Amino acid sequence: MKKTLVWPDYKNCIANLPNSILKAFSAPPAGDSLPLLDRYLETEYRNIVVILLDGMGKTVLERHLAESGPFRSHLAGIYQSVFLSTTVAATTSVMSGLQPCEHSWLGWECYYPSVDQNVTVFFNTIQGTKEQAADYNVPQTVTPYESVLERIDKAGSKAYMTTPFSEPYPKSLSQVCAQIRHLCKEPERKYIYAYWDKPDGLLHRCGCASPEVRENLLEMEKTVKELADDLEETLLIVTADHGHIDSEYAVLQEYPDLCDCLIRLPSLEPRVLNFFVKEKKTAYFEQTFNRLFGDRFLLLPMEAALEKNLFGTGAHHPQFRGMLGNYLAIATGDLSIYFNKERWKSVHGSVTEDEMLIPLIVFACGRKNADRGATSL
Repeated sequence: MKKTLVWPDYKNCIANLPNSILKAFSAPPAGDSLPLLDRYLETEYRNIVVILLDGMGKTVLERHLAESGPFRSHLAGIYQSVFLSTTVAATTSVMSGLQPCEHSWLGWECYYPSVDQNVTVFFNTIQGTKEQAADYNVPQTVTPYESVLERIDKAGSKAYMTTPFSEPYPKSLSQVCAQIRHLCKEPERKYIYAYWDKPDGLLHRCGCASPEVRENLLEMEKTVKELADDLEETLLIVTADHGHIDSEYAVLQEYPDLCDCLIRLPSLEPRVLNFFVKEKKTAYFEQTFNRLFGDRFLLLPMEAALEKNLFGTGAHHPQFRGMLGNYLAIATGDLSIYFNKERWKSVHGSVTEDEMLIPLIVFACGRKNADRGATSL
């Protein structure tokens, strides 16, 4: 079944959020700011904190949390993920202020021409294996970027990050919030970026409607509200990198006629796949793919996808075009096409509203007008 589609808007997406924060610290922005957030930053706060809860899209929020609860009652508005609506692309945009075409961290797996391999980006491993793609970190070396934290430090303010993957490796959202509390007590003006990897993992394993997801969201909401109650002179922003959609699946390798058309396996994500198709097989590939999947995927020649500015409107990274291949398949329904061993109940990456729409939740901590501009879903 086809879904409502939300095509990326690079004036109103998560790539804009860090540029609003850079402006607030008088640091050079990397792109356009987010008007939805800018109005809150007209007031100067000693601390600006962003907590990104992986996978907590608008639809997930609506399904599980009460309208009168802390998150929905402090909702400043709804905006968008980037394309692809996935953690690699979106969190890199949060960390850099760049659009995906500018930073080229595009999906869970990316093709890197310099090593001629599909690489699992966050692990630097060859697709489908635990083998390192090179004796150096390919994504960080080939597609480096200057972080928002570095830009703020250069502008003379302090910037910090807390995630499960950086020291001191917090093991719960409560521990993340404890770090934030500690940092916010320091007297200097500062930015703190915090990432937590839930509810994404639970959504993948259990599905969007699962009681496990509901329980986790309620606990996270409670934890963040307790943090907000403790803070002074702080603008606390809670958001997500993408949403989720429950999905059926097909396995590409079960269609040998299609695989025979390919130079290599696709990369990116099961919801958005890039194809390197053999020159003499393009017509057959298009016909066969559309016959099999045309009711739930939009197949575009890559140049047509680029003309639509799906990956962004900024200047293309020098590596960007070579990573993409010559066709892009975009899920328009609830089907995912896997080319690896994972099979999830719920997924993300494409342009359905469930995947693309994310909340901007704002707590003005220690301010009398804490709810200024907030609305309810």
